[in-house]
Amino acid sequence: MAIEVGDKAPEFELKDNHGRTVALADFHGEKNVVLLFYPFAFTGVCTGELCALRDELPKFVNDDTQLLAVSSDSIHTLRVFAEQEGLEYPLLSDFWPHGEISRAYGVFDEEKGCAVRGTFIIDKEGVVRWTVVNGLPDARDLSDYVKALDSL
Repeated sequence: MAIEVGDKAPEFELKDNHGRTVALADFHGEKNVVLLFYPFAFTGVCTGELCALRDELPKFVNDDTQLLAVSSDSIHTLRVFAEQEGLEYPLLSDFWPHGEISRAYGVFDEEKGCAVRGTFIIDKEGVVRWTVVNGLPDARDLSDYVKALDSL
């Protein structure tokens, strides 16, 4: 079951596409977080969603907000993917233990071995304020993220 609005967001520490450790706690008291789970790098819908975020990046990475995108890919795969697509925001690896953070947020598909499309907007106090969870083939609407962030 996915984490719901009003829940305290599960804490995590994951490596990004450059091998740096990124923790949710790094943003407490500083920034709202858009935490986006996606199935796999280099796939059609995922690439489309992540490039759409890239094209609207100032709305999602600024003085008040940080975008973090999470998949079960290795950091090496994420590094190549980010370079190829010009993604300049952290791509976090939930590779090992495989899908641990995706499971904590209730968005891991055990049968497929990857996260479904879950997005959680977490406020500066670490509380989930908005969420959407879509199945593997269903892209999310970025304008919904902007509306949710504007309401914080």
